[in-house]
Amino acid sequence: MKIAIDAMGGDNAPESVVKGALKARDEFSDLELILYGDKTAIEQYITDPTRITIVNTTEVIDMNDEPVRAIRRKKDSSLVVAANAVKAKEADALFSCGNTGALLTAGLLLVGRIKGITRPGLLSTLPVVSGQDGAFNLLDSGANADSKPEHLYQYALLGTYYASNVRGIKAPRIGLLNNGTESHKGSKVTQEAYQLLAADENLNFIGNVESKDLMKGVCDVVVADGFTGNAVLKAIEGTALAVMSLLKDTIANAGAKGKLGALLLKDDLKSIKGRMDQAQYGGAVLLGVKAPVVKAHGSSDDLTVYYTLKQIRTMIDEEMVPNFTKYWQVQQAKKVLDSKDAE
Repeated sequence: MKIAIDAMGGDNAPESVVKGALKARDEFSDLELILYGDKTAIEQYITDPTRITIVNTTEVIDMNDEPVRAIRRKKDSSLVVAANAVKAKEADALFSCGNTGALLTAGLLLVGRIKGITRPGLLSTLPVVSGQDGAFNLLDSGANADSKPEHLYQYALLGTYYASNVRGIKAPRIGLLNNGTESHKGSKVTQEAYQLLAADENLNFIGNVESKDLMKGVCDVVVADGFTGNAVLKAIEGTALAVMSLLKDTIANAGAKGKLGALLLKDDLKSIKGRMDQAQYGGAVLLGVKAPVVKAHGSSDDLTVYYTLKQIRTMIDEEMVPNFTKYWQVQQAKKVLDSKDAE
C-alpha cells in the first residue's frame, strides 16, 4: 500500500508529519510511504529510510493561499505533486495536514470525482458519550456550503458505505440534521431530502436529528449541508476543548483537596480525555473521489498523523473506493432500468 503524504502541510510540518509516518511504517509492514516536500528538511527526522521515499518539491501551499489559484499556479508544491501521483496511480491515497480548501480542490480537480457523484462530501468522525462504538460520522463537514436534496441523499449513501466498510457497523443508522425531529421541520431542502432518504428501503434512515443529541449516540451517520456540518463540527470540537480546560483549571484551583480527588480519579479522567480525543478516529475523508483523500488538523501532532495513516490503510485494505464505485454504478444502472419500466 502506497500513501502519498504532503509532508509540508500543517503547523508542525515536516517534523510531526514525518514522525507520525515513521510510527505507522514501523507498525504496518505492508505500508510504503512517499513523502513530498523539502528533502533536506524531511531527511533530518529520518534515521531508518525503510519503506520511506522522499520526493523533493520546491513550493508549499500555505494556509493563506487561495485554493484554486494555488493548485493551478504552484505546480511543484508538495500537495500538488502528491495529488498528481495519486492521479497517475503511483500511490493509492493522498494525505495532508495543510490547507483544507487546497486539498479539497486537489481531490476534485486532480484525483477526480467518481462518475455520478455530483458533490463529494467531507466526512468527519466525532466522539459520543454513550454507545459501544463511541463515535459518529458527520457528512458533509465542510466541502460544500450549499447543497441540494439529492446531494444530501448521496451523502447518506457515502456515509453508510464508509460506516459499514471502514468502521464495521452493520446497518448504520442515518440521521438528517435538522432543527426538530418532526418530518415537516426544516428548510425546503431538508424536507425534500427527508422524502428521498425515507423512500430508500436500503437505508436505515431514522429521521431528523437535532444537534443537541448527536453526542448521545442517537445515530451512526449524520447528514447535513457543508455549512451547517462545519459549524456543528467546530462547535463540538470547541466545546470538548473548553470542558477539558475548565475541568483542568477547576482541579488546579481547588487546593490540596481537589488535587487529592484528581489523583484518586486519575485513570477515570484519562479515560474521559481519551474518549473525547478526536485524533484517535483519524482525519476527515473526502468521499466521492477516485481514491482516498484525507485531511487532518493543521495542528496535528505525530500521534494524530499516525492514527490518520492507520485509518487510510484500513480504507485501502478494504478497497473502499473501488467497491463503492462498483456499488454506485449498480445503483445508477438500477435507476435507469426503473425509469424505463415506469415509461
